Amino acid sequence: MRVLTVNAGSSSLKLRLVGPGDVVYAARDLELPDGVIDPDAAGAALAQLGDAEAVAHRIVHGGRAVRPERIDAAARERISGLAHLAPLHQERALAAIDVATAARPELPAVACFDTAFHARMPAAAATYALPEAWRERHGLHRFGFHGLSHAWVARRARTGERLVSCHLGAGASVAAIRDGRSLDTTMGFTPLEGVVMATRSGSVDPGMLVWLLREGGLSPAALEHGLQHESGLLGLAGSGDMRELLDRRDPAAKLALDVYVHRLRAAIAAMAAALGGLDVLAFTGGIGEHADAIRGRVAEGLAFLGVELDTRGNQAAQADADIGAADAGVRTLVVTAREDAEMARQTRAALRGSVTGGS
Repeated sequence: MRVLTVNAGSSSLKLRLVGPGDVVYAARDLELPDGVIDPDAAGAALAQLGDAEAVAHRIVHGGRAVRPERIDAAARERISGLAHLAPLHQERALAAIDVATAARPELPAVACFDTAFHARMPAAAATYALPEAWRERHGLHRFGFHGLSHAWVARRARTGERLVSCHLGAGASVAAIRDGRSLDTTMGFTPLEGVVMATRSGSVDPGMLVWLLREGGLSPAALEHGLQHESGLLGLAGSGDMRELLDRRDPAAKLALDVYVHRLRAAIAAMAAALGGLDVLAFTGGIGEHADAIRGRVAEGLAFLGVELDTRGNQAAQADADIGAADAGVRTLVVTAREDAEMARQTRAALRGSVTGGS
């Protein structure tokens, strides 16, 4: 089955035609000025990609969904109802659904949820230590994100061992995976929790946020905007571009990189603890695949877990590669992100009625 995959990100719309063997027959990337999808340009690109039997949409937040699902009016309404939990992505995904439906109305459409991979995390990892009334009334729960990417890493690593997957891009998360199942991850109720990101803060003291609302004069809207768009690497050094920060030598850039690496090391160690040890460490996403300096610095602080890199292999890594030292206790991999391949796999399975879970 040839599947059109539609991945609406914060700054681009990635369109792929994926065939058997995960082969990409055609691809188009459309820039999204101000994060807005141009219906005419996107519709034309979809029409040009070639013959397909289905359309797959990446949906960041699926709530408690544990598997992909056919998109109909009811499914679209449910996806829309979750937009407040992933405001950077959900509305763009809805716009992409509408554009694809108009451009290719004859094709069945499937929603592939980033949260589904984590939907069966153990209760100890998924539960917040909050009043039961709050949890029940508002559905407060650790959902986790980047599930399509983490699922692909687990599949590509071809291991039932203890795997920690690091998806490092503008958004970033780390996941503990064993036998293809997510046991813990750093993102939670929203994609704000966890490690430092390009413009997102990652985890911060909730008491500080309460203080900012009560004593700092911030409105809820200003607080949300600051946490989503003005924090992370941007807040520390004035830029969310990792390539720029690695080239700079000023104190602010150094601090930003130090904070980024410190938090990332801590997250990897925490995920290893959730697994009871570490056998495989994998890096994916734009930073994970291309920033060998970040991989090297992270590994230096994880020697106690058995992580050691082959320096030349790390610097020369292209596409999928094993960059661990020959005698290291942990395999370290660089895995090319293929959310499109995972979306196509899930869509084929959903349309055949054989999906058994989000992994």
